[in-house]
Order: sequence, then structure tokens, then C-alpha cells
Amino acid sequence: MADLQTRVGGLNIAHLIECDGPGGAERIVAAMATSLQAAGSHNVVFLPANGEGWLARELAGSGAAIEYFTVDRPLSPQCARALVAAFRRHRIDVAHSHEFSMAVYGAWASWRTGVPHVITMHGIRYYNEKLRRRLAMRAAVAASDQVVAVSEPLAVAIRSDLGVPESKVMVLANGVRYTEPEFISLRDELHLSSDDRLIVAVGNLYPVKGHGHAIEALARLKDRYPSLHLAISGRGDLDGELRARAREHGLEGRVHLLGLRSDIPAILAAADLFVQPSLSEGLPLALLEAMFAGCPIVATDVGQVRVALDNGSAGILVEPGNSAALAAGLDQLLSNPAEARRLGAAAAMQAAGEYDLSRMVQRYAAVYDKALRSRNLLIDARRRRAEVGADA
Repeated sequence: MADLQTRVGGLNIAHLIECDGPGGAERIVAAMATSLQAAGSHNVVFLPANGEGWLARELAGSGAAIEYFTVDRPLSPQCARALVAAFRRHRIDVAHSHEFSMAVYGAWASWRTGVPHVITMHGIRYYNEKLRRRLAMRAAVAASDQVVAVSEPLAVAIRSDLGVPESKVMVLANGVRYTEPEFISLRDELHLSSDDRLIVAVGNLYPVKGHGHAIEALARLKDRYPSLHLAISGRGDLDGELRARAREHGLEGRVHLLGLRSDIPAILAAADLFVQPSLSEGLPLALLEAMFAGCPIVATDVGQVRVALDNGSAGILVEPGNSAALAAGLDQLLSNPAEARRLGAAAAMQAAGEYDLSRMVQRYAAVYDKALRSRNLLIDARRRRAEVGADA
């Protein structure tokens, strides 16, 4: 912590994000701002004026300030001007933007105010859908000091999509702060007996999260394991569709959609297995939390998941979108409790060594420090050139 205080103490740091619902990127922003504030920096979090308010509630009591912005059109000069004014008012020293839209606006505001700018991409290549977005993103990268991708495949894709130098895009893994639950009540809530087996998944109910494949996997296992249940924590548009799919397979009483929950450690502690069926990811926080909890894990081989699970030494990796492979992975652990325990212990050890929140914050602080030092050198070089010109 002393090193973190040395690096960020007294800095004014801006964090920018376009959404403020309970997603992974938003959780990273909350954790970063809270941790950096505790280390002695002043943090200003820029949030959409018409958002849900979830992230603002997460930051309550942290000491971080909140500024609201409005994007009134696809290209909003009003938003750009407001960010520039806020950066100047708060005397921002370094700005950190997340995902496409705020990468562009944050890069503009940072360029106008002369402060270093860092972009983090969490896995959504929204910029790649249209040429004008690619051009905007490429300009944002050019004006920024560092682009961070949360997985190596995402870093490779960004370099390829935008044609930027390899040195401009680095990989920096997510981290979480895991806390032991005080109460573990999910099994009672679901009226499960001691003989029932429970698989847990955590993630919003969007197609990319692949929850439908988890239900299909349970359908393949339902006769072999008649007391096997699946509980999914998350919210989203697919709630009705997933319930319908469970009914089609005769799994109404064995698939449990929990909605948005704040007691994820307790949910993980109640699980026999954790499943991550995503079709695409960067590095999901839910996976890291399951690792810290010592859950035996079956996960699709997407994004940085293979690295997190140590190439399969800390969990079973399966092909994304393949419900048969997902079922086989779950069956492997359900039928071999000793193997499940071994993988759960390995996952917990891997998480403690690589994915603690403090490690992530320290790494970002080093990125900020490098950007600030580079800018200071640049300013000194410009000053020397100006002095030489004046003398001539």
C-alpha cells in the first residue's frame, strides 16, 4: 500500500464510463476509484446523467466525486466541451476511460487539457461495426498514452482492427476483492436437500453469456443426476426465454433464475460447481470470484479464461457454444468429487496469486505513473526546444 500511496497520493484522477449498471466494467471502475481514493488520490467518476444510478450508489461513502455528462447525439460537441471544463475545474492529472464511447470523448478532453489518457477495453469491440467508429477509435488511441485490454485475444484484435503498434496495447488482468460470506442461505431459499447438487452461474442474461447452453447441458445430465439443479444469478432480456427453455426440457423446478444479487460470495459458497458458459469474454469477474471461493469450475475457452485457469490445471475448459462439451465437463466433476476438490483448491491458489484487486490497482497505478513521466519528459523536451529557438 505504501508504494501505491507514493505513486498516486495527491493525484487528481478521472474515471469515465458510459454505462452505470451492475456490469463488469462498472464494477472495475468502482473498485479502482475506491481503492485509489483510499490511497490518497482524489478521484472523479464521470457517469451518464440518465443512467441507472447503480455505480453512484456503489461509490457512496468512498470520497470519490461524481460528475454527470450527457451525450445528446452520436457526436456530441456539448459533451466534449463539458468534459474539458470539468477536467480543468478538477485539475485532472490523469484520465482513465472505459470502452468505446468514453475512450473517444475522454481522449478528446485529455488532449484539450494536456493530461495523460489511458483506455481500458473490457471485451466489447463495438467500434469495429462501422468505419467511422474505427476511425474515431483509432484517433482516440493515437491521442492516448496507453490502451489496456483485459485479455490477450482482445489485445491482438485491437491491434489488428486498428493497425496500432504492439507497444500501444498492453494486457492487464482484472482483479477482485473476495470476502467470505457471513450467511449462506441459498440452498434453503431454493428448498434443496443435502442430497441435491447445485451448479451456479453468475452473469447478466444476455446471449453472449451462453446461459442457454448451461440449461441444455443440464438437460443432457438430468436423468443421470436427478437431483441436480442450476441457479443463475443475473438480470437481462433473456429471462423469459431461459424460463421457456427450462420448461421445454422439463426442468422448471431445477433451473432457478435468481435475478440481480448482491450476495455473490454466499451464492458461490452454496455451489457444488461453478459454470461459465460464455460465448465471448475478456476476463469475467464472476470467474475470478468463483476461483477465490474455491469452486470447482467448468468454463468455456474464451478470452483470458484459459490463462486464468492455468491452461486447465485450475478448472475444466470446454469449447464455447457446445452444450455437449459443457455437459461432459460438468459430468467429469460431478462423478469425481476428489478431482472437483483438487481443481477448486488449485483455482483458489491461482486467484490469490494473480487476481487480487490490490494487484490490479497497483498495475494501473504503474501505467498512470509511466504516462505521467512520459508527459513530463515531453514537456521538458518542448521547453528545451523553445529555449533553443529563442536563443537562435
